[in-house]
Formats: sequence, C-alpha cells, structure tokens
Amino acid sequence: MGIRKRISGTKARPRLCVFRSLRETYGFLVDDERGHTLVCESTLALRKRGSLKSGGNKDAAKVVGESLAKKALDAGIKSVVFDRAGYKYHGRVRAFSEGARAGGLEF
Repeated sequence: MGIRKRISGTKARPRLCVFRSLRETYGFLVDDERGHTLVCESTLALRKRGSLKSGGNKDAAKVVGESLAKKALDAGIKSVVFDRAGYKYHGRVRAFSEGARAGGLEF
C-alpha cells in the first residue's frame, strides 16, 4: 500500500510533504480533500531571492523547513501530518522536518 493512500491531509491539518532532487529540496502543505496546495517553499525559490547559495545540502533543507513553517503560521496552519514520501528519515529529509518543527509546526 502506498504512502499517499495511508497519509492524507485536511484543511485543518494539511499534509507536509517533502521532495528532494539532487540539487534542490521542496516542501509543500497539501489539502488532500480539495486537492489544493496551501503553502510551498523550495531551495530554488530561496536561491532566487538570494537567501541561499546551494540547494542540495542539509543546511539548505533546514532553512526551507523554517521558511515553510513561517509561511504556514502566517496562513494560520500550526498542526500538520508529515509525509516523507518514502525517503528515509535521514539527511535532508530529517533536516527539513527539524527546521519545520523549529519554525513552529507541530507533527
């Protein structure tokens, strides 16, 4: 059974999903009931704004998690369900989740 079938988010408690490529790390808050992305953040967007120099490391993933948490709190979202998308809870995925927790999200 796939992870997406077991984990679903609502508007009150959206799904915090992480995607990592070789160069970038992305984070999204998704309302699965309506099929909408509520908040998103990535190392690509932060590098374009000049906040980061590199996107494919743990430090950058932590900054993405913190930035996404700030956007979520501004949108009134405090509690989420974490979806690691089949990745091991290690490295950039762990740094992303720790950054989101440090930013104020609860999961």
